[in-house]
Amino acid sequence: MRPDREGRLRIVLIDDHTLLRELVRETLDMEPDMAVVGDAGTGSAGILCCKSEQPDVVLLDMNVPDGPAVDIVDAIRSISPGTRILIVSMRDDSAQVRHMLDRGVRGYLNKAVSRTDLVSSIRAVCADDVRIVLHVSADAITHMVSTPNYPDTLTERELEILTLVSKAMSNRQISRRLTIAEGTVKRHLGTIFTKLDARSRLEAVNKAASIGLIARRG
Repeated sequence: MRPDREGRLRIVLIDDHTLLRELVRETLDMEPDMAVVGDAGTGSAGILCCKSEQPDVVLLDMNVPDGPAVDIVDAIRSISPGTRILIVSMRDDSAQVRHMLDRGVRGYLNKAVSRTDLVSSIRAVCADDVRIVLHVSADAITHMVSTPNYPDTLTERELEILTLVSKAMSNRQISRRLTIAEGTVKRHLGTIFTKLDARSRLEAVNKAASIGLIARRG
């Protein structure tokens, strides 16, 4: 950790809701051991902020623009490896929670979390190098531990194809866009369906978006 000169934890906020960022900033700046050193409304701006500030903690909105969130997490961990990342989200889908934990985040908080729990969560993940905090529904935790794991990730080509599928492109259109055979597209989709336990293109897109593999549309 790299606390500021007064020993405070240095925090960066990444959320596209300006009012929420301002409220969280005011809340955290009131704590004697915390200081918000930067905030951003997009993933790319947040990554740049983390690169320059090397914060102790990042609060990252799961659905921030410039997603998917998994790419933002990977980028932050690469440029600022000592930063603890806490995901905040309106949803606490068990697959999404588990996938983000697998990517190395240190906590997952539902946006309904109280001020007290938010502050305590930040302190908790900074107390050591192993602690993880969860403030999600009991159903999400129960389902998370009782269902098989999703794969850590899809391959780069599979993500590319699934992203084009999410844009309502047909197999033929995808094959032309990527200059590959239509049969190759179909084989990749079959692998994607298996990995995500999906039975249709729409279900695959929805599952991939729910765990942050691709950006959520609309």
